[in-house]
Amino acid sequence: MILKRNASIIIVIDFTNKSINAIKQTYTLAKSLNAKITLMCVGLEAENTKTNELIEITDITKNESGLEVDSVYISGNIFKSIIQKAIEIESSLIVVDLNTDVKLQPFYSPAEIYKFLKKAPCPVFTIREIDNRSVCKNILMQIDLSAESREKVGVVIQLAKIFNSSVSIISVFPPNNEKYENDLLPYINQVKKYIKSQGVSCSNKSICSNDLSDSILNYAINNNCDLIVQMNKQNLSLKEMLFGTLTNKIVQNSAIPVLSVNPMKRESISSGIH
Repeated sequence: MILKRNASIIIVIDFTNKSINAIKQTYTLAKSLNAKITLMCVGLEAENTKTNELIEITDITKNESGLEVDSVYISGNIFKSIIQKAIEIESSLIVVDLNTDVKLQPFYSPAEIYKFLKKAPCPVFTIREIDNRSVCKNILMQIDLSAESREKVGVVIQLAKIFNSSVSIISVFPPNNEKYENDLLPYINQVKKYIKSQGVSCSNKSICSNDLSDSILNYAINNNCDLIVQMNKQNLSLKEMLFGTLTNKIVQNSAIPVLSVNPMKRESISSGIH
């Protein structure tokens, strides 16, 4: 899959400086996709108390980005409202700053975020740190042998071309599982070859570990990655239902921005890797 052009990017903000910074991080991507920016302003106060602030943020975003910008104020069931809006306007991307106001923390609990990521009709870009990562030089993607893992290859290549980034592939295999390792490594080489054929610099690293999320996050930090691209799983194991999925753990613990992508229907896959 790839991000749609000429569509809307929803950016969720809560009037804090941290979430305003999230807007600025999307300018390069929005311009490349010729996207319209839709600001979804989250708050617990009545809308009329925030009208002037909302107008000011919208005007600043228009002037800085040079793009079409509109805005809407939401309260109540925040993630439900975001999903409804994304479906309504056929959004190509949702950007959410998870460093939200303390008053809104109950709406941003791990369980609520997990449900939101699964139900979102388009990829979700989550940010936890306030530093500006508008420059994206190194994109990290994890590859395994699951059927949906390959589906993120297309959007990774698209982003790498937009930002002139290199791609790092990480594969994590469990100790004492020689068959999995032997099956995985040739597939990784196939993915890397395909990415390079698209004119994108690519490297790969295999790690033997039982702790998948920690291995990915440590590698991302130690290798100065600017973005982690993860694929949500379609079918969950009992362990994942009880203790959370890899994507959810990465989103909850990563200081680096994460793009979470839901799997497409199998007949719709078109990553270029077969």
